[in-house]
Amino acid sequence: MDDLKKDAGWENGMAEKLYRLADAARGNAYVPFSGFSVGAALLTADGKIYTGVNVENSSFGATICAERTAFVKAISEGEREFAAIAVSAGDVQESLPCGICRQFMYEFAPDIKVITGTSADALSIRTLEQLLPLGFRLEK
Repeated sequence: MDDLKKDAGWENGMAEKLYRLADAARGNAYVPFSGFSVGAALLTADGKIYTGVNVENSSFGATICAERTAFVKAISEGEREFAAIAVSAGDVQESLPCGICRQFMYEFAPDIKVITGTSADALSIRTLEQLLPLGFRLEK
């Protein structure tokens, strides 16, 4: 968690809370092909939380990742400002957002914090800039 956890707002356990919500959401994943369930919990700038899971499809290109599910839920409710997202794939491995998700998130939140780990006690917090240093978006 390094220096980012020391930032204002992270001392109160928000990273751990988001990770636990992401991990709990994994139970709703639809993964009949890979068996690899992923959950996400997205924190808006005003403190609302939206969860998402990965949803596979027999047309593999139609599969949607947990991160984009959470973002689409929030965006469809009118949200446009985001502070952090936690991603859990369980205790087997740390799961970082894929390239499509990184670029998708960059469109709405280039400064978002990305929380990953294998448990709420073993987290890493990175900026999206660290994960996607040359992202692009329509300037607003």
